[in-house]
Amino acid sequence: MVLGCSGSGPGPDSPASGYLVEAGTTRLALDLGNGTFGALQRVLDPWLLDAVVFSHLHPDHCADFSALSVWRRYHPSPPAGVGALPVFAPAEAAERFAAAYAPNAAQRTTAEFDGILGFRTHVSEVAVGEAVLRTAAVDHPCEAYALRVEHGGRSLVYSGDTGPCAGLVELARGADVLLCEASWPHSDAMPSGVHLSGRQAGEHAAAAGVGRLLLTHVPAWTDPQAVLAEAEAAFAGPVELVRAGGEYEVS
Repeated sequence: MVLGCSGSGPGPDSPASGYLVEAGTTRLALDLGNGTFGALQRVLDPWLLDAVVFSHLHPDHCADFSALSVWRRYHPSPPAGVGALPVFAPAEAAERFAAAYAPNAAQRTTAEFDGILGFRTHVSEVAVGEAVLRTAAVDHPCEAYALRVEHGGRSLVYSGDTGPCAGLVELARGADVLLCEASWPHSDAMPSGVHLSGRQAGEHAAAAGVGRLLLTHVPAWTDPQAVLAEAEAAFAGPVELVRAGGEYEVS
């Protein structure tokens, strides 16, 4: 389910980036950008999350981590025996989130998360409940990863934020679905190593031989139909713009 899909920040019709993935009985949140924790509560008790996975640490992908932390620290009725929630993230995540969560600079400490959140740096492959999570570094101004979730012979790849990147193509090779950012129409003036155009999203999907392309992370100031048309011209398979609240079967 798409909790939010607005690029670079929340828009008038959607929170920022965040996705709820169900793989058998395993429930994963991929990113929790501005406004996504509220959207999550409409469809799932947050205590039922099995892990949170962050592609990178820009606010539009992780700002609601603080809301999740408050929920798990101060909720008056946590389930009996609940342990620390696994958080898979870039290496600096615990320190960065502690700085965002702290009431003041003197109390900036990762100890606040002890017992409620368990941080794990990204590795190339790890089992998460019934799912397998694979990652690949991508091209963005900070440490950033594309994410692949596999379960029962099906696979979803989420690009996170990236410029044109061979790592994304390799991770997405043969995937059933590529959930890929498309932040702007293609032009020679685009900065490198930041985001993909609609055309580039389609080109990456074609190069990886994926079954279906879902476009996301379209900023409020970008014409979504323009990036959709570019992607459709570059990729022969099914292409769709995701919407906040939308549910998509991986098949």
